[in-house]
Amino acid sequence: MMRPYPRFASAAVVAAALGACLAPGAAAQEKVLRVGAQATDISTLDPHRTSATSEKGPISWIFGGLVRFPPGSADPDRIEGDLAESWRSSPDGLTWTFKLRKGVQFHRDYGEATAEDVVYSLARAADPKRSSFSSTFVQFQKVEAVDPHTVRITLKAPVPSLLGLVSNYHGGMIVSRKADQELGEGFKLKPVGFGPFEFVEHQTQRELVLKAHDRYYRGKPKLARIVYKFIQSDASRDLAFTSGELDLISGKREQRWVERARQQPGVKVDVFEPGEFRTVFLNQRIKPLDDKRVREAVARAVDVPQIIRFIGADVTRPGRSPVPPGYLGEIDATPKYAHDVAKAKALLAEAGFPQGLTLKAVVSNNTSILPSMEVIQGQLKRAGITLAMDVVDHTTYHAQIRKDVSAVVFYGAARFPVADSYLTEFYHSASEIGAPKQVTNFSHCKVADAEIDAARSEPDPARRLALWRTAQEKIQADICGIPLFALQQVWARKEALDYGVPLEGAMNLAPPISEKTTLK
Repeated sequence: MMRPYPRFASAAVVAAALGACLAPGAAAQEKVLRVGAQATDISTLDPHRTSATSEKGPISWIFGGLVRFPPGSADPDRIEGDLAESWRSSPDGLTWTFKLRKGVQFHRDYGEATAEDVVYSLARAADPKRSSFSSTFVQFQKVEAVDPHTVRITLKAPVPSLLGLVSNYHGGMIVSRKADQELGEGFKLKPVGFGPFEFVEHQTQRELVLKAHDRYYRGKPKLARIVYKFIQSDASRDLAFTSGELDLISGKREQRWVERARQQPGVKVDVFEPGEFRTVFLNQRIKPLDDKRVREAVARAVDVPQIIRFIGADVTRPGRSPVPPGYLGEIDATPKYAHDVAKAKALLAEAGFPQGLTLKAVVSNNTSILPSMEVIQGQLKRAGITLAMDVVDHTTYHAQIRKDVSAVVFYGAARFPVADSYLTEFYHSASEIGAPKQVTNFSHCKVADAEIDAARSEPDPARRLALWRTAQEKIQADICGIPLFALQQVWARKEALDYGVPLEGAMNLAPPISEKTTLK
């Protein structure tokens, strides 16, 4: 087998609602896992569309890919077969052939997963009208079914992270062609995959229910159901957890919360990779951020070490570059714009704003975003920059920042850990907001397009790294954004919950709930 590419409401109301859903005794008897998610609802369970953290976990329990990150790992070196039992690459890296397992069954009697479903899924993932990740498939020339259990992918140029693109992550998820065509728009909230758990129901602003996929090819899950509760309030989620109404919750990603949760008897706290890399993107389409001097003033007004101290060392990893820490190709990028309030004020005066200025920002009320933005707001104020924050719920925030109405966008994301994935989605002009294939280029950065494109088709690893270095230095020099830190994933669980595998990382940002997971 070809090995993977080397590393690169009130509490009472909440409690009543949870109790009405399922009595604790019945849940234990039926092996029902009760999860508390930091969300008001889900907007989609379409794996090729979602970018919301709270939706990625359930999607990873429902779907699979040609290959997969083993449960509990986010290490590309450990990628293993999923729907594909083996694969090989041509010497020039342009042709990849995958042999599929026979008999893998989709949910709800949608039949066997075959090469036709793979071809359909990858075409869907590459289509900007149907996918948020289409830009990552630009080097795909052709995907064809050689026979019902063989898929051949032909590339325009070698792709260093090919296996990552076809893994159980983002655009690599395999959907049922028949289900997608039959359900149409309804697929997004009645998804069909071949993973260990299948969709049962979605109750708006209340919960998502999944059940064990009895015909899962790795074996029927030990859990009968998963009840995924939407509880945006940290206090309400904590109360439901401590009172025994929940077995697993997404935690508050702050040092103090982690330390406090670790002191509770019978509780385990999981802090794991990958971190969602926090960046303050500066929208060059909105004046006066089209002036580099103003962007530099903003960069010099922000005190990154102070923000990291506020969040806490256990849950953060400082950034050094536009590319997240630990990704293949990440460098300690120059130039640096050290915190300097006096210099920031001088730059503003030079740009024609001696009395300061006001910038508008749409900000999520999510507790992993709002506190940091409040700190940044205070820092900017000392330099004469007023940050007028429009604080909205997280779903609205995602919609608004994709309408180009925010001058400053605080955004966190985790991608396949190779420089190309981040550079392409956040800093290439093809991904800028308003473009046909828009993804998450909120700054409208375009200074490194040539290097990003060249690196993607460069077969020599050393030259590819050099191109990535130049791209990062250009992006840094143009001040497209201010790299902050990677915020780790934080979850708390009862000791009775055993994932069945060690938890070191999870590309889909939620604990590995699989056929091996048990509740004692």
